[in-house]
Formats: sequence, C-alpha cells, structure tokens
Amino acid sequence: MKKIGLISDTHGYLDDAVFKHFDACDEVWHAGDFGPDVAEKLAAFKPLKGVYGNIDDELIRNEFPEKIRFSCEQVDVFMIHIGGYPGKYVPSVKTEIYNKPPKLFITGHSHILKVMFDPKIQCLHINPGAAGRSGWHKVKTLIRFCISDEKIHTLEAIELGNR
Repeated sequence: MKKIGLISDTHGYLDDAVFKHFDACDEVWHAGDFGPDVAEKLAAFKPLKGVYGNIDDELIRNEFPEKIRFSCEQVDVFMIHIGGYPGKYVPSVKTEIYNKPPKLFITGHSHILKVMFDPKIQCLHINPGAAGRSGWHKVKTLIRFCISDEKIHTLEAIELGNR
C-alpha cells in the first residue's frame, strides 16, 4: 500500500501545514505550477513525482516533464497540469485518454478541487485544487489518498484555510 499526498498550484508558496498533512504519506505528487523553491522543499521531505505547469520556469521544466505516466501499486496513473476532466478533456490528451485509458488521471491548473469518475473509460479523475496563495481560489486545498491492490481508496480532501 502507498499513501499519496497530492498537491498542485503552489505558485512558490508552501504552507507549513502541508508537511503535517503529508507526514504519514509515502510519496508526494505535484500536478504542476510549483513556482520557485517548492520542488526542493517537497523533495527533501518525501519522494516527489510531478509535472511542470504553465507558470513554471526552465529549472522546473528541466527537472519535471509536461506529462508523466507510471504505475503505482498496479494502478496506471497519468498526470499532466492542463488536462481537463471527464467530458471536457483538452485536445492534447483526449486521444491518449480514450485510446489507452489510465485508471487514475491527475490534473491541476483550474484551482478547483475536483474528484470525478469517468464511467466511459473507467477512470478516476482528481484535481487537488490549489495549495498556493496566487489565483482566484478562496481556500487552499490538498488531497490525500491510498493505492493498494489495484484500488484507489481512503481519499481525503483537506482544506488549509483561506489563501
């Protein structure tokens, strides 16, 4: 079993509460728009996987890919910063999603915490919202969940307070 801490859209701000909420996690996944210094702090804390976002500079883009596809506890995971959501996938990922559906599709960008199941392709979509102070969101959010025995479970949405 793996316990995952999922975060996105930090935009260079990392709330201290992230470390408390992700302390029991095995890995941290960041769905893009790290901003300065965030990746280094998270990587020093836990093993880190991530993708770059539209605000990320060349340093982040050299360290993290635009999209990543990997297996975690036999669950096929596809992560990209700008990917849309069920029924509204962006054109750049739509073909891949429908031709080879992942079991878990993770995005960021919208600053809207969203968990949706796509019955058409049997895929769970998660967007953790935004954990930073920049943007139009009102509350900073994270998601924590577990993956084991090919299942995604024990999902928790966490509010960090007003941005």
